[in-house]
Amino acid sequence: MIHHTRRTLLLCAIIVLIKASAFCGTTEFQPTVANKNSPVGKAPQGMVWIPGGEFSMGATVDGEGSHAMPMSSNDSQPVHRVYVDAFWMDATPVTNAQFEKFVRATNYVTIAERTPTKEEFPTAPEENLVAGAVVFAPTDHEVPLNDHYQWWTYIKGANWRHPLGPQSDIKGKENYPVVEIAYPDAEAYAKWAGKRLPTEAEFEFAARGGLSGKTYVWGDEFRPAGKWMANTWQGAFPVKDAGEDGYAGIAPVKSFPANGYGVYDMAGNVWEWCSDWYRPDYYKTLADKGAVMRNPQGPDSPFDPAEPNEKKRVHRGGSFLCNEQYCSRYIVGTRGKGEVNTGTNHLGFRCVKSTSQIAAR
Repeated sequence: MIHHTRRTLLLCAIIVLIKASAFCGTTEFQPTVANKNSPVGKAPQGMVWIPGGEFSMGATVDGEGSHAMPMSSNDSQPVHRVYVDAFWMDATPVTNAQFEKFVRATNYVTIAERTPTKEEFPTAPEENLVAGAVVFAPTDHEVPLNDHYQWWTYIKGANWRHPLGPQSDIKGKENYPVVEIAYPDAEAYAKWAGKRLPTEAEFEFAARGGLSGKTYVWGDEFRPAGKWMANTWQGAFPVKDAGEDGYAGIAPVKSFPANGYGVYDMAGNVWEWCSDWYRPDYYKTLADKGAVMRNPQGPDSPFDPAEPNEKKRVHRGGSFLCNEQYCSRYIVGTRGKGEVNTGTNHLGFRCVKSTSQIAAR
């Protein structure tokens, strides 16, 4: 026992020296200290008040705030203290009906509906330059999970109106999250609505709902009292979603309980765009400064070592494809990423509005 204790302490000391403190100990998460301020003005339609304050941001590999995940969460470490100002947030992801209202008002054409140009893709054969988007396609048998191209396909004619391809549509799904949305599309909607996209810090503060160090946005149990709390994948991935939570695939918004701040779908259903550029080392950069970071806006430029030439923004929240076999990013504090001009049928967004935006209108 003594030998084990000394060895553990030595390992912890080494980890501290290399500034990877998120792997050591279980005291990284400190209580959330929410602001006491009252909401500013009347609540904008469909939005809820997020008080802001100071909280512990990020996720650990094991133990408090996470568990042993099938995919590395090193980019969510170390856990660090952050302060965010109060803001309003859409209670749900933007729906098909809301996005359609925007398109009708502005005649906006999403990136998936535009034909790619030779200038954008100089090495692509001419016949491949067709409007479309990326769609999940289940395999007909179990496959190794080390190559995601086995279940993702670029489909001609796929877009927000036809999220699974030209034979699909959104009739009767007005209350579902809009998908196949690239970052500029989400940004254009937000500007039209007098809002903006959330920073990653704002998204996580809102997702935690006042809790600290919990595995999920609702607590530490995945299914408290046997109740499904989010739309995720059940069954063999990527073969068949068994739909045990009531939905095989995407679900209408508000199909599962809201969190402590009254926001829905902050875990599962669809990934959501955040305004931050993606870098896997950003949290370490913040933690190394040794102070509470106030309203962090993300790094100045993107970089993903896996695809260094792609410009990526942060995704948050996980989706209906997340599962314990492959991607458990419905765990609060974990991160996703995506090339800015790429939409998929499990990616949407929601907006926020700061108090200064309200005062300006």
